Amino acid sequence: MEIKTLTSGLSVSPQITVADMQAIKDKGFRSVICNRPDGEGADQPGFEEIAAAAKKLGLEADYLPIVAGKVGDDDAVAFGKSLLDLPGPTLAYCRTGTRSATLWSLAEAETRSVSDILAITKAAGYDMGGVVRRIANGGKTPTDRADASYEVVIVGAGAAGIAVAASLKARKPGLEIAIIDPADIHYYQPGWTMVGAGVFDAPETARTMGSLIPRGVHWIKSAVAAFEPKDDAVILDGCRVVKYKRLIVCPGLKLYWNKVEGLVETLGKNGVTSNYRYDLAPYTWELVQGLKKGRAIFTQPPMPIKCAGAPQKAMYLSGDAWSRRGVLKDIDIHFNNAGGVLFGVKDYVPALEQYVEKYDVTLNFFHNLVAVDGDAKKAWFDVIRPDAPVERVEMAFDMMHVCPPQTAPDFIRVSPLADAAGWIDVDQATLRHKTYENIWSLGDVMNAPNAKTAAAARVQAPVVAENVVADMRGRAPVAQYNGYGSCPLTVERGKIVLAEFGYGGTLLPSFPKFLVDGTKPSRAAWFLKEKILPPIYWKAMLKGREWMAKPEKVTVD
Repeated sequence: MEIKTLTSGLSVSPQITVADMQAIKDKGFRSVICNRPDGEGADQPGFEEIAAAAKKLGLEADYLPIVAGKVGDDDAVAFGKSLLDLPGPTLAYCRTGTRSATLWSLAEAETRSVSDILAITKAAGYDMGGVVRRIANGGKTPTDRADASYEVVIVGAGAAGIAVAASLKARKPGLEIAIIDPADIHYYQPGWTMVGAGVFDAPETARTMGSLIPRGVHWIKSAVAAFEPKDDAVILDGCRVVKYKRLIVCPGLKLYWNKVEGLVETLGKNGVTSNYRYDLAPYTWELVQGLKKGRAIFTQPPMPIKCAGAPQKAMYLSGDAWSRRGVLKDIDIHFNNAGGVLFGVKDYVPALEQYVEKYDVTLNFFHNLVAVDGDAKKAWFDVIRPDAPVERVEMAFDMMHVCPPQTAPDFIRVSPLADAAGWIDVDQATLRHKTYENIWSLGDVMNAPNAKTAAAARVQAPVVAENVVADMRGRAPVAQYNGYGSCPLTVERGKIVLAEFGYGGTLLPSFPKFLVDGTKPSRAAWFLKEKILPPIYWKAMLKGREWMAKPEKVTVD
């Protein structure tokens, strides 16, 4: 915990944890302000967890969540009012402390000089140079003058962003590219299923972002505030302006933990876990190892979600572990799915149903998790069957693995790039934006009707790279995406049903049937998942080596 003092009444810090609260009290703080929205990071505790810990220690807590890069004038006013209302001294925090420092800078703009604000924040380690114009000029951000310009700007340095940057560099080594992302750590999220099953250790799935950004690509370590596509501009946190000739948008999606009442405050305790968060996947395995009898619920929210098979992967691997320990007969497994089918591509369902029967799983379709009481070990589901009134049911549990509801990030949903549902609006074949011809998108954030998986991004990256380069040469799109996605369904330790499919559920196997029959459980597919895919991710996909991902050429009728 690194606390930086701005004034006698306010200090700021990066993300704090429940374990930090006693030390915060011991340092004399009487209140905390959270400026980070819940669900922003994979390893982030929710505000309700912090607030509960603060209350136990006699501290007050206020929640003023600011989406990265979206510090508005009203937010600064609210921050100033919160400082007046709360007992001081106060500790404000966000992911790094920058949002909190920015809020203070704007709130103080009418009573302190610009130089005074800059000096105070600089002494604390925060550079407010990017908001000088806003402090001095009422927050107006011109887009007619750029702080930086690049041939290609990529928003997001997840699997899709780094892969497409590497693919572009492989085609045009001299291309001037900038990639925008505030994160310090890059996660191999497909590995978290294996962490939750005790196969991988969590640190194996994480690497520093700086070690992965392709050589020659400029890393702008900042959050995006807004898009101005008519001016070919991206507005960053702090009101800096980055201009582009071509823009690629791939920031992933948002895990909407707060949509389920009571979930945030009980995650990581009371038997409630999720492989969708880096810090919680090890807890999944801890629970599986410790459970000897009782009810285990595995939930799946409405689509779209990343890796639609992940909720049941956790269920199968847990069932397998209990079977091997000889306690399966005493554990009542339920799969509560908001949808109406076990898996969206029917060819894989028979093999999965065999494991549902093997682990004696009760399938509860149209059951959507809406509330949790962790202390009471109870959960509530809205049962929304077709042509029937909504029914709310209560279920007790001893362990519950939750897949959270998911949406596009806030700064995407409110942007001119989004469709009515909030996703980037692209042509599903070329992945080019339907309105802005110099913008492309890939990965989880765009609205093509494909599975949101890392395998999909691996195939999409070369398609976007080919089409961007073709556009630079004055040509029409030359590559098309067929909707390919892969979901290695881990049905037991040592066997996987390797689902590979494209648009419309068309099967798109990568291997001959005699090597891997994707519709049946396979040891070869497990070997692929455990031993082959991680190095392909780190050493091929993120390096621009397009093994088994050659772009499909556009066909002309």
